[in-house]
Amino acid sequence: MAHPVRLALLILVMSTAGSVGAQPPEEVPIGGTLRAATLRGLNGPPRKLSEFLGKPLIINVWASWCAPCRAEMASLERLAWLDESHDLTIIGISTDDYEDRALATLTTGNATITHFIDRDLEMEKMLGASRLPLTVFVAADGRVLDKIYGAREWDGAAALAHIEKTLRRRPPEAAER
Repeated sequence: MAHPVRLALLILVMSTAGSVGAQPPEEVPIGGTLRAATLRGLNGPPRKLSEFLGKPLIINVWASWCAPCRAEMASLERLAWLDESHDLTIIGISTDDYEDRALATLTTGNATITHFIDRDLEMEKMLGASRLPLTVFVAADGRVLDKIYGAREWDGAAALAHIEKTLRRRPPEAAER
């Protein structure tokens, strides 16, 4: 009788061992490399995250309900316009549950940056977007170089200096105000 109990316990342990390994992937820390992901297009077609590698990448994670997120969008657009050499890619990732709300935010802000929607929160988890907005700086090889929580004026002098330092590149000149 003791053998069936041991067998049942062994089966139970073996069946739960597989589920431990099935945990969702953890956040990629600074210094870590982004994992493969497919991005669902919001104002453009779906793309693979790997398509953006090869040159420095800035990923901005936002939501339509987040006032600071909406406030910084214009400065990200201006930053994209300042980058005349096109050696920097900027993308947005919306964590909205409702695509129509995210699209309405983009329509209001006249977005030219490519944005994606992350309804299953895969990118939110990978990037560690525990609060919004989050801006992630990624090297051309996919390494995460820095993460900044909170809104910034991305085309301002301090942000441009940070971009230069973090991505080790010459930043676009600050727009005249």
